Amino acid sequence: MHIETLAIHAGHQTDPATGALVTPIYLSTTFERSSDGTYPQGYDYIRSNNPNREALEKCVSQLENGAVAAAFASGSAATMSVFQALSPGDHLIAPNDIYSGTSLLLKDILAPWGLAVTFTDLTNLDLVTEAIQPNTKLIWVETPSNPLLKITDIAKISEIAHQINALCVCDNTWASPVGQSPLNLGADLVVHATTKYLGGHSDVLGGVVISKTENEFFEKIRKIQKVGGAVAAPFDCWLVMRGIQTLPYRMRAHSQNALKVAEFLTDHSQIEQVYYPGLKQHSGHEIALKQMSLFGGMISCQVKGGKEKAFAVAGKVKIFTRATSLGGVESLIEHRASIEGKGTKTPENLLRLSIGLEHPDDLINDLAQALE
Repeated sequence: MHIETLAIHAGHQTDPATGALVTPIYLSTTFERSSDGTYPQGYDYIRSNNPNREALEKCVSQLENGAVAAAFASGSAATMSVFQALSPGDHLIAPNDIYSGTSLLLKDILAPWGLAVTFTDLTNLDLVTEAIQPNTKLIWVETPSNPLLKITDIAKISEIAHQINALCVCDNTWASPVGQSPLNLGADLVVHATTKYLGGHSDVLGGVVISKTENEFFEKIRKIQKVGGAVAAPFDCWLVMRGIQTLPYRMRAHSQNALKVAEFLTDHSQIEQVYYPGLKQHSGHEIALKQMSLFGGMISCQVKGGKEKAFAVAGKVKIFTRATSLGGVESLIEHRASIEGKGTKTPENLLRLSIGLEHPDDLINDLAQALE
């Protein structure tokens, strides 16, 4: 089935008890046992399983062409589970332009626990090869990256990982399953913050890990999910499932709007640099053409005049909202370096834009008056 059909039907079924077309929200924390101690309905306790979470996992695994999935309470919890499935003393390679939350997980929580990490430029295959160590078990890919929208060749990184019997894991949050299919390109696992495009309405927190195969490594992730308890709540799963139904059409609109805004910013005299893979002059455009069907709704740009001018522009917008996050129907703008805080490598004059579903001309006019 095409992804538009999967988005509506995968994981959904008519309620067997009432015939309701919309799946009920199952809030029960525990489930009845039979007299012999078994669980005839397949559910025992909410931390172990829940009908809404099970439906979401089935849906997202089909969208990503995977075998199994595990849904978590946040994107960070999903990311953490992948790293925790490694062992102390293992080594992984991660991009130096990486989501700051993932960087903090690796540096402040997992490095003291015994996980070794090398940050490098994953767009340079020679540097990736140089970073390999005898104990390298995983290469973490984030493409497009946050916030500089670098494009990593998933197929080539997967090939490098598999040559050393390591895993390739791709954070596909910014592209979504509509815009990019990492498992089809050779990746072993995919991670999403369902908070973003999958939920799509800025009203739910969640994350998910999808595996190409139901193997021993994924079973470790599943155990971490159940024993650790950072599971996605039933109502949160229900909200994400509702959001996914319109995902293909939303992503097309996000991408179309973003390209128009990126082209406007590229031609503006007050803009120093624009980062958007849909632009022909983007350094990763050719790779993006090869592995992405849509270029997504995220843009970063550097404003002439430094940090003060960037803050001034963000302070003058009227349609954009000054807020952190992405993937909702409304357009957001943020000064990224101040969000990332101490130690950030993000340029001080960079603004990150999440392009929503408003009319692109209105967004362009808003930015034009803010840049005056």
